[in-house]
Amino acid sequence: MSQQDYIKDIARFGLENDQDKLLSTLNEFIEHNKSTKKINFALQLQSLLKDSIRKQNNQLMKVGSPTHYQSLQDRETDELILEKLTSDYSLENLVLTEQAHDQLANFLKEHQQIELLKKYNLPISNKLLLHGPSGCGKTLASYVIAGELKKMMIVVNLGAIVSSKLGETSKNLAKIFRKAAQEDCIIFIDEFDSLGKVRDYSQDHGEMKRVVNTILQLFDYLPQSSMVIAATNQKEMLDEALLRRFDLSISLELPEKEQIEKLINLVLKEDQFGFDKKVSLTKLIESAKGLSYYSIQKTLINAIKRSLFAMKTVKALKPKIDTQIWKDLLEDEKKALAV
Repeated sequence: MSQQDYIKDIARFGLENDQDKLLSTLNEFIEHNKSTKKINFALQLQSLLKDSIRKQNNQLMKVGSPTHYQSLQDRETDELILEKLTSDYSLENLVLTEQAHDQLANFLKEHQQIELLKKYNLPISNKLLLHGPSGCGKTLASYVIAGELKKMMIVVNLGAIVSSKLGETSKNLAKIFRKAAQEDCIIFIDEFDSLGKVRDYSQDHGEMKRVVNTILQLFDYLPQSSMVIAATNQKEMLDEALLRRFDLSISLELPEKEQIEKLINLVLKEDQFGFDKKVSLTKLIESAKGLSYYSIQKTLINAIKRSLFAMKTVKALKPKIDTQIWKDLLEDEKKALAV
């Protein structure tokens, strides 16, 4: 069957309220998309289907039944999740140093060759720490991992996880890890230093120690089919025992000349735009040094927009970027960050 045929059947069974045929066709459609390499779309459909079935089951439950309490737990867990997503990003979308690229590629290879490692009873690395300055690709790297492995990713809502109630933060973390284990997905925790701070035994308040101890236990019992990615700008703030639990720690630092050149080529989308050379590219790269990938990309995209707006007509096959505009934006960005 073609994709259009599946969509027609889904529409017809939905309008006819034929639940059995609708579910059967939806499952066939999901498998069809998997077989045609539309994995992300298939995962999104699968997640929608599971959520819909769970909501229907909830309506049939009686208050007080074990399933009702499970439903309440699911709703509580949903509040702890900022977003559930799939990704189309690949390694090609990420500019890294050669060392960081190799580390990430090998990490991905372990999961792509998981059956081979299992055959020889070798452990699979599934706890990854990404650290470095803001804007250097930690969140994007997590999207790349989700995209390369075709896995669903749960983005943790730190504001909901951290609680002033004694012991509640630890319970919330346990709920998230349990859900990830059930759904065989990736947990992404940004600003991880707010949870995994160094334990100070000289203080009477033991809540942070309790949270770190809970994370250590959750890490130890995380199924190898699941994964946790933690990101932080302040690695030095993390507890030493917690740092040792990560299978891999990748440093994502500010870009140097080579990475800036790669980022420029990535933003220019295979020579879609050119430079007018009012300012040499060498000088622009020097001006960009000290800025993050995010800042460089943002200023270059803004320079492209302003250059296009300044043109009376855009007839050229390759519109020219006003390099003086970009140089000024880079300088403004440095001044803004220095304040």
